Amino acid sequence: MPENNTIKISGFSYVRNGFTYGVPFIEAITSILPICHEMIVAVGDSNDGTREAIANLKNDRIKIIDTVWDMNLREGGKVFAQQTNIALAAIAGNWAFHIQADEVIHEADLPKIVSAVEKENNNKEIDGFILPFLHFWADYNHIRNTRRVHNNEVRIFRNDKLIQSYKDSQGFRKYKSVEGYNDGTDAGKKLVVKKIDAPVYHYNGVRNSKVMHTKIQNFQLHYGNIIADNKEEENNFDFNCVDRVTTFTKTHPAIMQEKIKAHNFSFVHDTSKAIWKPKDKWIQPIEDIVGFKFGEYKNYILKK
Repeated sequence: MPENNTIKISGFSYVRNGFTYGVPFIEAITSILPICHEMIVAVGDSNDGTREAIANLKNDRIKIIDTVWDMNLREGGKVFAQQTNIALAAIAGNWAFHIQADEVIHEADLPKIVSAVEKENNNKEIDGFILPFLHFWADYNHIRNTRRVHNNEVRIFRNDKLIQSYKDSQGFRKYKSVEGYNDGTDAGKKLVVKKIDAPVYHYNGVRNSKVMHTKIQNFQLHYGNIIADNKEEENNFDFNCVDRVTTFTKTHPAIMQEKIKAHNFSFVHDTSKAIWKPKDKWIQPIEDIVGFKFGEYKNYILKK
């Protein structure tokens, strides 16, 4: 918990059928709980025991909001933003910490986060913080590290009711009014942020091949795409169809150890199956040398 009693960090998240889609939602929630005064979770209409698993944590700081996903909000993944905002609207703290169901924070980094929030608490020029991302792929020993993955995202910010989830819940912006946000007339302002060197362990790409296939089908469905019926033998995902991965040599959050031990797939990338976008083949080597991503989209204003 933050030592400064004027600071209250509220965690918030959303999840639906977390077991079905193979996301570490329990680990995500509990990874940030030690520094949060409350944890608000919008739990969608699930049929795989997701809600029961969260309730069984039996922690008074965890508050469940039961929701029903509106499948009319599929265009551009709007339903994800809606669920994020439902949880966000219910928080009571003066700082908000967003954790998604496939994201986990290392216990060693929690003090860094608290320290950064305490340091900037009275600096009204700072709206929040970005955290760097580690995008794990296929197993727990490989990270996708190309220009096609986002390097940082806003995950911590002041509890201002004019800050809402942007587009498909990847980031946040501040709006002049909630009405302008809802009717699309206000594009919002990017948050002014600082960076905390506390990576988000993003396990979105670590599932068995069948679950990964199901996840991708679900992802497409919630973006308004038409899903083709596939034969059972075709319902496997080929993890080789990725541009590039590198070996991860550091430690994972302690809370992930059981999942890591249970994962029985060791990935060896068959680079002959790698899929690169045409321009990335010549841009990526240049970016590797200069350490800079050309044309990187940043939904925030970084202040040094």
